[in-house]
Amino acid sequence: MEPNFWHERWQQNQIGFHEDDVNPALTRNIDALDLHSGNRVFVPLCGKTLDIGWLLSRGYQVAGAELSELAVQQLFADLGVEPTTSEAGDLTRYQASGIDIFVGDIFDLSAAQLGEVHGVYDRAAMVALPAPMRVRYAAHLAAITQNAPQLLITFEYDQSLMKGPPFCVPNDEVRQHYSTLYQMMLLSSAPLEGGLKGKTPATANIWQLQRPER
Repeated sequence: MEPNFWHERWQQNQIGFHEDDVNPALTRNIDALDLHSGNRVFVPLCGKTLDIGWLLSRGYQVAGAELSELAVQQLFADLGVEPTTSEAGDLTRYQASGIDIFVGDIFDLSAAQLGEVHGVYDRAAMVALPAPMRVRYAAHLAAITQNAPQLLITFEYDQSLMKGPPFCVPNDEVRQHYSTLYQMMLLSSAPLEGGLKGKTPATANIWQLQRPER
């Protein structure tokens, strides 16, 4: 997707992808990341998700990447936290206690800038990108997080019935992206209640990706 697509969605408040509650897939499956208090979780293309506040409340630190600066400003306002900002290469870094969010193109984010992360929570990043970008994204995400364990949520549905995002990301495609980089386990696969945007039946798939055993 072109950056202007997302900027316009946020400026016009067309953010149907933003959930009004913490995602139950996160609360049910957080243990799959095998995290400890104080560990750092990376949330790519995070928007202003309430999942971040939930992770902070559990004692984790959170890092994120988001294209829209407006979304990040709203995120910190919702958290009731005043961030400091600084330049990080081509990105802007918003920081407060336990949280730092990089604003700009995630492909401009390096492993050195991101720093150590102990887990990745991808609810809305992989499914937000069209197929050609997903190839690049998967490799980049693994590289900048040094193959940190992932909790990944994807959807399967008839793409001809609805334009993405969120896009249909079949399980075979997920395996193509990640099977050489991680040990993979499909934790659950179930119909999405009410379908996707109420327009088409869909299946929600929840994946656990772990570093390969040496």
